[in-house]
Amino acid sequence: MWRKIVIAVPTLIFAFGVLFASIFRTAAVKYDFKQASKFLPEEVKVLGEKSVEIDYYLAYPGKVLPDSPFWPVKAVRDRVWLLVTTNPTRSAELALLFADKRLGSAKILFEKGKPEIAYSTLTKAEKYLEQAAEAESQNREKEIDTSEFLQRLTKASLKHVEVMEYLLTIAPEDARPGIIQTEDYAKRVYNDARNGLLEKGITPYENPFEWK
Repeated sequence: MWRKIVIAVPTLIFAFGVLFASIFRTAAVKYDFKQASKFLPEEVKVLGEKSVEIDYYLAYPGKVLPDSPFWPVKAVRDRVWLLVTTNPTRSAELALLFADKRLGSAKILFEKGKPEIAYSTLTKAEKYLEQAAEAESQNREKEIDTSEFLQRLTKASLKHVEVMEYLLTIAPEDARPGIIQTEDYAKRVYNDARNGLLEKGITPYENPFEWK
């Protein structure tokens, strides 16, 4: 009896995961961009000349990317993982991890010439980044020491901007305005994290970009 239950429960969880994944994929926003051109407008070239490299390591996104038929299962797994994580510090770290992995996935997909799904993945990456920042803010209100995480968040958000500046050089022209708009997520996260560190009397990682 117990053996049947042990076998049945994981099977049901997997089945519901696939079901929810299908629903998420059906409800996902669709984008339609023209294929990326080899020609780069002058303003994008200028950005490339001013490019910087942030000292921050992006986690490997894995072999299953959003263009894989198995991606919905992985996406649901991440949602469930966050949902069942009760440690507030770990929850913020997970959201940042998922943000970094999706950013890496978006970069790969843009390079593979799949701008529609790449852009969709990019927006999800920045929403996870914003979620990480919100979790940190809530932890700070609970008087949890978030100094180390704030330092990581400043570097991570700047790394996200760096990668998106690169994406502007390879993305289709009609996708670039969306990428520029999506950068605002990372910029807000950096500004908030920087201010949080300054309130603690800690010098934040310097912003090498021209925006403030």
